[in-house]
Amino acid sequence: MPDRIHLAVALDGAGWHPAAWREPSARPSELTSARYWRDLAAIADSGGILFATIEDALSLGGRSFEPDAETRRDRARGRLDAVLVASFLAPATRRLGLVPTVTTAHPEPFHLATGLQTLDHVSRGRAGVRIVAGSTPQERANFGRRADGPTVRPASGRIEDDPAIVAAFREAGEVADVIRRLADSWEDDAIVRDLETGKFLDRDRVHNVEFAGEFFSITGASIVPRSPQGTPLITALAHQTVPYRLAAEHADLVYVTPSDAAAVAGILSEIADAADAVRALDEPLRVFADLLVLVEETPAAAASAWERLQERATLATDARVVVGTPDDVVDELRALADAGVDGVRLRPARLPADLEAIADRVVPRAAAAGILLPDDGAPTLRERVGLPRLASRYARQEVGA
Repeated sequence: MPDRIHLAVALDGAGWHPAAWREPSARPSELTSARYWRDLAAIADSGGILFATIEDALSLGGRSFEPDAETRRDRARGRLDAVLVASFLAPATRRLGLVPTVTTAHPEPFHLATGLQTLDHVSRGRAGVRIVAGSTPQERANFGRRADGPTVRPASGRIEDDPAIVAAFREAGEVADVIRRLADSWEDDAIVRDLETGKFLDRDRVHNVEFAGEFFSITGASIVPRSPQGTPLITALAHQTVPYRLAAEHADLVYVTPSDAAAVAGILSEIADAADAVRALDEPLRVFADLLVLVEETPAAAASAWERLQERATLATDARVVVGTPDDVVDELRALADAGVDGVRLRPARLPADLEAIADRVVPRAAAAGILLPDDGAPTLRERVGLPRLASRYARQEVGA
């Protein structure tokens, strides 16, 4: 029997294929409706998925460096803010972890931190975040406050060959650090609510964060009291050395994109080397492999659906693509589990069709095959991925010190 793994999903508009909005099963008129996102979350929640990431970007063209990304008419355009969507979904779900994507280059780190702490409160400990480094020229133009940043992808394909991208990853690391520091700024027992004395807050247990980094500085405490998880689950996507080091130093969980199960060993080795060099967090970094999936009942139906999508628009992706039956996806999950990952994040090519197939047909078969970790009843997302709830770093200090 393989080692058991967790299963997550990645939600993005009408699906991860750019032509998914044209499918008969799609709901293109509802992509910005509350009902659409509630329905997707309900499918994942009832289907036993550990958590769902929610994609986001700060321009019409998303995170594409294509020159016509902002103007082309054959792509679904327009999206809702991922953190706000996650907060809306929190009371509408029961067990599903909610992991919005945030770009670290433009939003203020203080606002990001308080938004995520709020999400952790309203979800009762099911909040996470996927941090994205850098920005496109179009995203920078929307903010108008900075001109520095990547303009094109390096011709070599290697992030370390572009100083602007490397700097963006350093900035993302600072943002992740500050998210943790602000989450720690309130100790668990800072609120006393003593009606007789009229003392609501023990101010000595709320600590100023004194942070001075390369890109910004912060002096002060969060406005949000300490949340159920202490720190929301911090996650990042990585596929090269620089992102591996960012994840190893600052994240709880990393998504990787192996070309197949055989490639997992090399990725895990590189992540381990990065962790040995830079990781100060006590717990090992959790590793989830990404798969983009299109699921039909027969191989012929899956191939036909994929051909139709590809005729309308060509998919460019960093993830392995699996087009086939539920059993084909289960076979991929088994191979990845055998290779040593902690979980798999499935990117549905079409929404809601492939999410429904994952919940109704893939999850039950994978569970029956002994591949998936069962829900252990732990109350928070961090605990469900095997991470402890840490005390505030300031709790070790003497009060008033």
